[in-house]
Amino acid sequence: MKPTVWHDLKLCTAGDPDDTISDAAIAVEDGRIVWLGTFADLPRDHADWHRESLGGAWVTPGLVDCHTHLVYGGQRADEFAQRLAGVSYEAIAQQGGGIVSTVRATRVADEDTLFRAAIERLEPLLAEGVTAIEIKSGYGLDLVNERKMLRVARLLGERYPVTVYTTFLGAHALPPEFAGRADDYIEEVCTRMLPALADEGLVDAVDVFCERIGFSLSQSEKVFNTAARLGLPVKMHAEQLSNSGGTALAARYGAISADHLEFLDEAGVRAMKAAGTVAVLLPGAYYFIRETQLPPVDLLRKHQVPIAISTDSNPGTSPVTSLLLVMNMGSTLFRLTVPEVLQGVTVHAAQALGRADRHGVLDVGREADFAVWSCASLAELVYWLGRPLCRMVVRGGKVAYTRG
Repeated sequence: MKPTVWHDLKLCTAGDPDDTISDAAIAVEDGRIVWLGTFADLPRDHADWHRESLGGAWVTPGLVDCHTHLVYGGQRADEFAQRLAGVSYEAIAQQGGGIVSTVRATRVADEDTLFRAAIERLEPLLAEGVTAIEIKSGYGLDLVNERKMLRVARLLGERYPVTVYTTFLGAHALPPEFAGRADDYIEEVCTRMLPALADEGLVDAVDVFCERIGFSLSQSEKVFNTAARLGLPVKMHAEQLSNSGGTALAARYGAISADHLEFLDEAGVRAMKAAGTVAVLLPGAYYFIRETQLPPVDLLRKHQVPIAISTDSNPGTSPVTSLLLVMNMGSTLFRLTVPEVLQGVTVHAAQALGRADRHGVLDVGREADFAVWSCASLAELVYWLGRPLCRMVVRGGKVAYTRG
């Protein structure tokens, strides 16, 4: 790879449209940024390097989708149609639908089938400038099938120009074979599933769905204790449907993120601030399930808790494969500002993965992962609906995507 100077660009280094460099340049060698700044200040050492003009385009860090369930079998469009026709979620579940149907479809699918299905959901995200993504398990709900999901997630990162972080979400729902035995299932998660998968190198973080339809505080804490013994960071689906105190528990365990948070109170926000836990808001799920309880954005601002946003791409509550669409939802539904939204998919999203050292910011010494945008203003990334704005993605200094 030739040392290259990317120039004739407008540079936003950390997702803040109020902190940009006009007529900028980025010098890249061996996949890393060795210098960036105003083109007029380009050091003489780089003057004879290969040059690539970006024609005045905006450049941002590669986007980070920090909360997804991208690997699963089947889909639930027919259930969606039933709900639109007035059938209750409970009735659908009694018919074998809901998350149980996704578990069933995931279990019968082989790794190749899951991989091919996940590609169709991943590729639209890559075409919108995503260079790092989290993928959770949680639709296998036994060792064999959780392993299968995590192996597919790892393979996506090997085959595609994106950094994949895997999260074990075995405590997502109660599998049918453990009906009425939630404590027994958590024991299975803690003593068999999580240790085995961690030993195989398939787990980067551990998540729990702590909710009245998920798992209790005490059950969630058992999972967190197991993660701590294994040296794995934790995060939590918390306060989505009720204020259960899950966020405070997550904060006590130093969770890197707490996600959803519609019913979060000020005590929970204070706990997050003290622990350095990032708030991950998921407007796609809020929209899709027609939630009316808004997350406490003003409290998060008041206590200066970093806010990330993500697609929550999943078959049941957020079948979204566009991070740009979710950025618009974050602004229109949650009243986030343009700077908050842009930082929510760059620097703060990287923090929510515990990888602020690697993603979300363009700086000397970091990998040259950036997105090139066809727009006159960075606000357009939040403004347009359905317009293809990403012109090019550079990952590790190499062009990984160009819009045809």
